[in-house]
Amino acid sequence: MEQAAAVDPILDLARPSILRNPYPSYARMRETSPVLWHELLGSWVLTRHADCLAVLTDSNRFASDWRRAGEDIPAPLLSVQTLDPPEHTAIRHLLLDGFRAQDRRALHDGLEGQIDDLLAELARRPSFDLVGELAEPVALRFVTAFLGVPAPELDWFVPMSRTVVDGMDAGLWPEKHEPAVAARARLAEYAGGWLADPPKAGLIAYVAEHAADTGVAETVLRNSLRAVLHAGYESASRLLGNAAAALLTTPGALGAFRATPATAVDELIRYDAPVQADARVCVTDTELGGVTMKAGDPVTLFLGAANHDPLRFDHPTELRLDRAPNPHLGFGRGAHACLGASMAIRLTGSVLGSLARDYPDARAVAEPDHRRNLTLRGLDRFEVTLRPHTGEEVRP
Repeated sequence: MEQAAAVDPILDLARPSILRNPYPSYARMRETSPVLWHELLGSWVLTRHADCLAVLTDSNRFASDWRRAGEDIPAPLLSVQTLDPPEHTAIRHLLLDGFRAQDRRALHDGLEGQIDDLLAELARRPSFDLVGELAEPVALRFVTAFLGVPAPELDWFVPMSRTVVDGMDAGLWPEKHEPAVAARARLAEYAGGWLADPPKAGLIAYVAEHAADTGVAETVLRNSLRAVLHAGYESASRLLGNAAAALLTTPGALGAFRATPATAVDELIRYDAPVQADARVCVTDTELGGVTMKAGDPVTLFLGAANHDPLRFDHPTELRLDRAPNPHLGFGRGAHACLGASMAIRLTGSVLGSLARDYPDARAVAEPDHRRNLTLRGLDRFEVTLRPHTGEEVRP
């Protein structure tokens, strides 16, 4: 029999039985070791909401740009995600101004018709994979339409994107690092082509027109557009999958979504967020949660654990679609809060709203199958049906 003392609390999260629902394991970590030094990761691990929020909102002590702690960061990794002010400020403002310049209402209105058509097509089948046939194609169409470029082929883009996500867990599985570096470089090269021949509309058109006024290096521009494409697609597609799984496996949840659309998506993010972890590095010796951290120490934030912290949320294990206020950390906080959070929330609301309104009998045909990722949580496959229940078994 396996000795409990030999179980690594972090590696244990990747076991299939725990991957389905990591939140009880998070709770044990939060109760017994809320600030934990993990030898394999070589990092402090935080699981309480207050501690994670403190790190996210204090860029003076905790950096996203590891060069501030003396690390040598290669140019392909410098982007809006990995820079700190003042370098971060210029690229973030350029992207934010570009976001605000877009006609987001027209974009969503056009996409809603596509969503309705796709759901109608899928409803004619006995069952379908909600991940591969709904969440992924809709998320990719949405993000690329916002960028102003044609969507790449799913068969090319999805494996590449997943390889980059796998690399986010390279601290635990080093063999995932090199393939992720190569995939990230290919996506950056792909994004670089947009700047060389920009579209006439969309975020990329805005960036190409105004970039020269900002002084942002071309490498940072290219990497940041790659990050917008990749992060936008992954967060939106995984949020859609996770949220749909929560609704279709929780009795009464789909009906409750129809009644509380204004608060429901935020609660679905809190309940099972795509972004489960983030990282910073200590810039100076500091104390957090009663523990002294040294300059140069990495800090890993388990945001999924923070979003289930009973010190911040009443009955955190329950899906309460009318929960308000809802100060979840699903899209981060501070200077590096997700640029496209409002877009992902609106897209998810549109898809799930159509599902709840037009297909109230939607249900799971099989258990959701989770990908073996700890940093970005998401589904590999989720077989569902939109047909009314007739008593006959529906097979995938």
